[in-house]
Amino acid sequence: MTAPLALTMGDPAGVGPEITCAAWQALREAGPVFFVIGDPALYDVPTETIRTPKQAETVFSRALPVMPALLSKRALPGEANGAHAAAILSSIEMAVEMAASGLAGGIVTNPVSKSVLYAAGFKHPGHTEFVAMLTQNLKQAGPRGPVMMLAGDKLRVALVSIHMSLKAAIEGLSAEAIIHTARVTAHALREDFGIRTPRLELAGLNPHAGEGGSLGREEITIVAPAADALRAEGMDISGPLPPDAMFHAEARAGYDAAICLYHDQGLIPFKALDFWGGVNVTLGLPVIRTSPDHGTGFDIAGKGVARADSLIAAIRLAADMAARRAI
Repeated sequence: MTAPLALTMGDPAGVGPEITCAAWQALREAGPVFFVIGDPALYDVPTETIRTPKQAETVFSRALPVMPALLSKRALPGEANGAHAAAILSSIEMAVEMAASGLAGGIVTNPVSKSVLYAAGFKHPGHTEFVAMLTQNLKQAGPRGPVMMLAGDKLRVALVSIHMSLKAAIEGLSAEAIIHTARVTAHALREDFGIRTPRLELAGLNPHAGEGGSLGREEITIVAPAADALRAEGMDISGPLPPDAMFHAEARAGYDAAICLYHDQGLIPFKALDFWGGVNVTLGLPVIRTSPDHGTGFDIAGKGVARADSLIAAIRLAADMAARRAI
C-alpha cells in the first residue's frame, strides 16, 4: 500500500469543498485513501481531524480525514475573497512538503482562482508553476518539468506552453522547448503510465502544418527540426501533423500522447472528447501532482450540481502513478 494522497483545499468559495465530499463518498469503501488539507467547517460530511497522513488510513472508511488549514474569514459559496489566499497557499505548501517527505503518496490539487491569489501578491502563472517552484531543490529521476498534460481514457495531450497569451506562446516557440517537452513526456509515459515504448505525435502550429511554408514557416524552421532531432535520439515521434487531422479516433489510435504547441490547441480537442473525466497531471516533478481539469465553478458553487468525476479520476490517477513509482 502506498501512502495516502494529500488533497488540497482549493478555493473554499468554489466547488472544491462539495466535490471533495462527493469524492470521499464515492471512494470511502474501496479507496484510494486520501486526506484533505483544509478548514473542517467546509465539508458537509462526517469529518475527523488528523495530525499525520497515516491516520487517514484508519479514518477514511467512516469519515473524511481533514488536516486543518484554517480560514481567517468564513467562505461563502460563489464569493471569491482575497482573505482566503493565505490558507489556500498554505494547503498547497503543506501537501508538497508531505509528498516530498514520503508521508503522502502524491498531491491532488482542487481548483484555485488565480485572480484571488494574484490580488494577494501571488507571483506565479498558476498551480503548475507554483508546485514546480516548491519542488525545485528536490532530486528526481529523468528530465525536469513542469510539463502540463491532460490525460483521459481517449486522449493525452502535453503542452509546450501553458499559461500565456497566444501571441506570447507563438513568439516564444522554439525547437528547444518542443524537444524538452517531448523528453519529459516520453519519460513520464514510461515511468508513471507504464508505457514501455511511448509513441508521440507532434502538432504543427499553422493551418495544414504550414502547407509547405505558404501558410507559415514555423514548421520548417522550428517544429520539423525539433522532431528530426528527437527521432535522431531514438524517440518514436511523428509530425508535425496538421492539428485538425490529429484528434479523430483513427488518428488517436496511432499515438500515446500528442505534443501540442499552445494551451487551447490541446485542451479544446481534449475537453470535447472527455469534458467530465479528464485529469490535469504535471509531468517532470519529483512528486506526483494531479488535478481536475476544470476551474473553481464559482457560478455553481453551493448549488449541489457540481460533478466530482474529474476529481475522482485525478485521485485514481495519482494513486496509480504512486503505485508505479513504488515498484
